[in-house]
Amino acid sequence: PRRRSTTMTLLPIKRREMPINDLDRAQSEMQDMVRSLFGKWDIPSAWRSVAWPAIDIADQEREYVVKAEVPGCRIEDIELSVSGNILTISGEKKQEQEVKEKGYYHVERSFGSFRRDLNLAGDVDIAKIDAECKNGVLTVRLPKTEKAKTAKIKVKG
Repeated sequence: PRRRSTTMTLLPIKRREMPINDLDRAQSEMQDMVRSLFGKWDIPSAWRSVAWPAIDIADQEREYVVKAEVPGCRIEDIELSVSGNILTISGEKKQEQEVKEKGYYHVERSFGSFRRDLNLAGDVDIAKIDAECKNGVLTVRLPKTEKAKTAKIKVKG
């Protein structure tokens, strides 16, 4: 099975990813060309690579909430880890045994390994991250830390 890996960020930063194969390299070159033509505009959605599992990220008052679609995945086949400021959601959707009847069968569902890497904002309390999976949706709650106090400093001359 093919392993898919994508990176998404909770921060507004630009980052170049290293292409994995020739197709990824060609896509990366096309994206660079589009960026050079359109500047700060976003790349059309049809040109973006398909990432699985699909995720939503919400910035709420006290926490970030990440929801990932993982239908057909068993909880024990899903892994969450944090390394530095990267939250990794990975796992595997295993294929059930197929029974061939009358010499044919049809399979449209996808199976295999997946991985999504998310850059965490600096205000996430890593020790309090919580996750649950219900009805094929993985929900990861990332509590925010107390915001640092700001102060103006007078420059002496």
